[in-house]
Amino acid sequence: MIYPNREAAGRALGGVLEHFRAADPLILGLPRGGVPVAVAIRDTIGGDLDVLLVRKIGVPWQPELAMGAIGEDGVRVLNADVVATTGVTPEQFADIEDLERVELERRRHVLRTEPPIPLKDRTVIIADDGMATGATVAAACEIARLHEPRRVVVAVPVSSAEALHRIRALADEVICPLVPRALGGVGGVYRDFHQLSDAEVVRLLGESR
Repeated sequence: MIYPNREAAGRALGGVLEHFRAADPLILGLPRGGVPVAVAIRDTIGGDLDVLLVRKIGVPWQPELAMGAIGEDGVRVLNADVVATTGVTPEQFADIEDLERVELERRRHVLRTEPPIPLKDRTVIIADDGMATGATVAAACEIARLHEPRRVVVAVPVSSAEALHRIRALADEVICPLVPRALGGVGGVYRDFHQLSDAEVVRLLGESR
């Protein structure tokens, strides 16, 4: 199964999420790649749209492999298995974390063009373009829980089996139509998986709102 792009993947997810339409959900896209997915879901099932700012902490010599993640409200998630198998030292982890916190703050200034929509007592759908280790989405779930939503749902077009298992323990429901036996990388299931710019994300959010 190959998705043409993130928007098409979001529309496919929206079809599976129709049962949430009556709940007036709040769809939260994880920048940058999760935002077009979230926009397409919202366009399909209605509700409100916002972003949830999270940053992956990648292994120094393999940045796409998440050894942890950080997010708004000071949340920090450690992927202990990846840290152990790669041999990353505490000093190396701290150095990458410091850099990602700077980027997280920069994105907050750029992408938070409006105050965050309150999550309290809402059905929250966290959307990303895929999960390899699940560390970023795990951080997003922890951030969401701090705001006391009624329900936390994770919706992704593709995931590794390991990440799916991890996130099922953190979310009330996980929607993922594609779980390959071996996921070489999230981008491998998309024809168009270009790196989104801040300007694209701001435009998508502005047009959708």
